[in-house]
Formats: sequence, C-alpha cells, structure tokens
Amino acid sequence: MGLKAMRPKRVAYNELLEDAYRKSRRVSHKQVRQLAKELDWTERQVDRWLRLRKLQDSPNKLTRFTETGWQFTYYLFIFCYGLHTLWDKAWFWEIRHCFYNMPFHPMDNDVWWYYMLSLSFYWSMTLRHFFDVKHKDFWEMLLHHLVTISLLSFSWACNFTRIGTLTLIVHDISDIFLLGAKMFKYLQLQMLCDVTFAVFVLIWIVTRLGIYPGWILYSTTIDATYIVEFFPAYYIFNSMLIGLLVLHCIWTYYILLMAYQALSAGQIQGDSRSDSSEEVSSSSEENALPNSTPATNGVSKPAAAGDGGAATAVAAGGDN
Repeated sequence: MGLKAMRPKRVAYNELLEDAYRKSRRVSHKQVRQLAKELDWTERQVDRWLRLRKLQDSPNKLTRFTETGWQFTYYLFIFCYGLHTLWDKAWFWEIRHCFYNMPFHPMDNDVWWYYMLSLSFYWSMTLRHFFDVKHKDFWEMLLHHLVTISLLSFSWACNFTRIGTLTLIVHDISDIFLLGAKMFKYLQLQMLCDVTFAVFVLIWIVTRLGIYPGWILYSTTIDATYIVEFFPAYYIFNSMLIGLLVLHCIWTYYILLMAYQALSAGQIQGDSRSDSSEEVSSSSEENALPNSTPATNGVSKPAAAGDGGAATAVAAGGDN
C-alpha cells in the first residue's frame, strides 16, 4: 500500500546530550537550560536535538500501521464470531434470560470458544502493552485490560457467561471503526478516515454510553435483584462493570477532543492519546541545529533527521 519503514537519520553522537536523554526521555526545562550553558548552545537547539534523538527510538508509520492492522483483524473477526454465536441465544434478544435459573446454565461449545479467544487476546494485549507504541492513556488502557481479564475470569468462575458475552460484543464493535480510521490515516486516505471516524464516534456513544449502561449495567444492578437470590459477588461484579463505565467516560473525552480538532482543522489530525502520531517536516529542525560545537566541549555536533524521514509528532496538548 506504499508504506515503507522509513526512519530519520541518526543524529551525531553527543555524549552530554545522550547521557541526559538516556536518564529521562522527558528532560525538564531546567536541565535543558543547564545543558545549553555547558554546550554553549541555545535552549532551543538543545531541545531540538533531544527531540530528533527521540525520533530515532519512535515507531515509524509502518510499525504503527501493522500494530493497528493486527488489532483491526482481531476485532473484526471476534465481533463477527460473537454475533454468529449469540444470534440464536435467547439472552441476546431478552437480557433477563441471563438471570433465569442462574448459575445453572449449560456451557455451549461456541460460547466456550468465544470466551477463550477473548480472554487469550486480552492476556496477550496486557503482556504486549509494555512493548507496543505508548500512548497518553497508557495506565488507563492497562487498567482496562486488567479489569476485562478480571471480569472474564470472574464471570467464568461464577457461570455469569451470558452477561459476559453481551458485554464483550457491545465493546468490540466500536473498536473496528476506530482502528479502521487510524489505518486509513496512515495510508493518507483522508476522506475514508474522516467518514470512518465519524461512524466510530456515533457507534461509541450509542454502545459505550447508551447500550452498555442503559441495557447491560441496568440489568445487572436492577433486574438481577428481582430474579436472582442475593449473593456477595453482586458487589464485586458490578463494581468492575462500573469501573469500565468510568474508563469509557475518560476515553469519551479524548474522542470528543479528536472530533473537535477534526472539525476545527477540516480533517482528522491523529490520535490525541498518542505522544507520536503525526509527521511533520524535519528540515526546519535540521536548520535550527548548530553547525559546530566549540572544541572545548569535547563533543560532536548533532546531525539532523534525514529528508523525508518520519519526524516528531506533537499531540494537541503539547506532548512531545
């Protein structure tokens, strides 16, 4: 599709700046001022050298596309499989069947596979979370994975799998369109990106802030008390479900922020959760760096990123 694993050229080694970068990716302004004084550079030149150095360790567009594409493939498959599994189930059409005769529900083979595939995926995502592209909502996403695994495991142990399958399918559908929009953005198919993102926003609000609390959460907190004899796990189960709703509200903020930026700019500008999601030209960075450093400093002059290479991405809030 035309994507290549292009990376910026490596900046020339600078012992002082390299040491500061290795200690912390986010160098404070006080440190930048001190480094500029020691190198006889301007603060802006030091800041840009560090920014270009950070680009060398940042994932390129092809890496982001493949990561997004793998998740898109999974969510598309698991939603279709879940829809196929639940289509002929009574509780899919009438949620109260999730609680009739609970917990003495037979385990159908297709439901067993639906659960195992979903649980396996979220375990893999939790393990890969520390190595994949890092976003601003790193801890929220990690918490989401842990809560999801806990819910799946807990509902499996207590045989609450019927309500668990409904929770899964309601959550899976919106991710398909979000990941699709990001893939179109990486491929520079802006029109498809905008349309897909608009569909995503609509589906997210309907499913995560409408169907989930109004149908599933209402049923587990209210309907269940009239059908099932009270049990202590009621509080644990519903607490985790409410925790998911809180995370939905946090992510809705990010989504509405992206939508606002898109309307302001006329197109989707990138993932507002990301520290590195857009590309800009690096030529201005190259020109701003010093051509030489005093011999007394004992360090090499920094080189700029290569022409046409992936440069830094500055998120809307200045996360660089």
